[in-house]
Amino acid sequence: MFPINEQFVNAAKSNFENQLAIFTTLTSKTFESMEKIADLNLNAAKASLEDSAVTARQLISAKDPQEFFSLTAAQAQPTAAKAIAYGRHLAGIATSAQSEFTRATEEHIAETGRKVSALVEDVSKNAPAGSENVVAIFKSAIGNANAGYEQFTKTTKQAVEVLEANLNNAVTQFSQVAEKTTAGIRKAK
Repeated sequence: MFPINEQFVNAAKSNFENQLAIFTTLTSKTFESMEKIADLNLNAAKASLEDSAVTARQLISAKDPQEFFSLTAAQAQPTAAKAIAYGRHLAGIATSAQSEFTRATEEHIAETGRKVSALVEDVSKNAPAGSENVVAIFKSAIGNANAGYEQFTKTTKQAVEVLEANLNNAVTQFSQVAEKTTAGIRKAK
């Protein structure tokens, strides 16, 4: 076999192994995140059922409408706080998963980039005379692809930061509305 063909076969094999590794890593991270979300949802559902049972017993035992509405108002603040805590926990899981995906992808892309660059260097050393322009164009294309990936990574990170900021802002606004509502219910008593 020709040396260049061997280099391409080895590069293709290495690329396939790298793609398999990134797929395995991302799949594993996805399952870990889904497991955390399932646990969060199960715990939230269990706590909600327990709280509902306690609240229902309290409401049934109310002696008059004023006590009934007082008990109902008393549940508004803890319920809002639990919803906010749930949202923050869910956002934390999503943020953690995204950062793990980004880190794993960056590592694998960097490794692939190094291997492709090494292959291009090896091929350019063994390239026939007169093919310098083709090699230069190929190197330029790889450089442009790497630059594009870096820009994509930066843009993705910025989008995630904006998403996190918007989520935190929404949670803060929800907290403020819940506090005002609870305060209004207390004043109405």
